[in-house]
Amino acid sequence: MRNGADVMMQWLVTIHVLSAVIGIGPTYFGHILLRKKQSREQLLGSLSLFGLLNYFPKIGGSIAVVSGIVLVALSGWKFSDLWIAGSLLLYVLIQVVAVAMMGPVLKQLVQSLGGTGDHQERDPAAADSSSVLLAKASRLYNTASILGIVLFVLMILKPVWS
Repeated sequence: MRNGADVMMQWLVTIHVLSAVIGIGPTYFGHILLRKKQSREQLLGSLSLFGLLNYFPKIGGSIAVVSGIVLVALSGWKFSDLWIAGSLLLYVLIQVVAVAMMGPVLKQLVQSLGGTGDHQERDPAAADSSSVLLAKASRLYNTASILGIVLFVLMILKPVWS
């Protein structure tokens, strides 16, 4: 029969894994939303949906981090363990790329798409600016996504290193 501490740790692991998958997983859909060759209206709609998708990592990612910290505190692991320190570093880098770098680019992109009707057809400079900003946002998103995959790999491989 398992004791209460084992059951609690299993629940924490379950919460940690589910919050990571549910919290971060849907954000990979963003690659479709930041695709090239969308009309202005399509891109505005995609950016709106992209904003809604950001609630998943804000809530689920936060739960994953908090539950991960609690798991480390209650287990024999240390924050200095390579996979834990690496995971925390990757999480911080993802936040820097996604929030500090990509956020302002997306805000500029929405502003460049502003206006009425056929704004881009009347102002080719606005269309060029939007294309450049979309490409930059997409590159940053790809970077954050790759870092996220590496983070998931660390979480999966950690039992091998522990």
